[in-house]
Amino acid sequence: MSLAMTREERQAFLAGVHVGVLSVAEPDRGPLVAPIWYDYQPGGELWVITDRESRKGKLLASARRFSLCAQTETPPYQYVSVEGPIVGIEPADAERHGRPMARRYLGRELGDRYVEATAQERGGSVVVRMRPERWLSVDYRKQFGS
Repeated sequence: MSLAMTREERQAFLAGVHVGVLSVAEPDRGPLVAPIWYDYQPGGELWVITDRESRKGKLLASARRFSLCAQTETPPYQYVSVEGPIVGIEPADAERHGRPMARRYLGRELGDRYVEATAQERGGSVVVRMRPERWLSVDYRKQFGS
């Protein structure tokens, strides 16, 4: 029995709210791996927000690709991992990018408070977009009939 998700299952899972783990190549070291908020709509691009001058931001600016893994934290475990090319980097806008992302993870009220509390920190933020090309997925619920 295959534990892999179907295309529809993996896209729906990735569109769910999970903290992603981003991985980007770093010259002369192992890849940088860091937790990050992300957004994805089935069939579309995956995008993240990061500070342009952070280690992650600089590596993404020079990389041509990155990977992201999203998973459940309780059994039976599920995960989806995607890898693909960076198709765009643009300045982040608080209303177009920051507020929707914060609301996605924190809800409306806390998301709005987060955006207001971090307004000064966002001046150098960028949106990095990736087109998922390679997918890996496992759904252990299929093994256990959950």
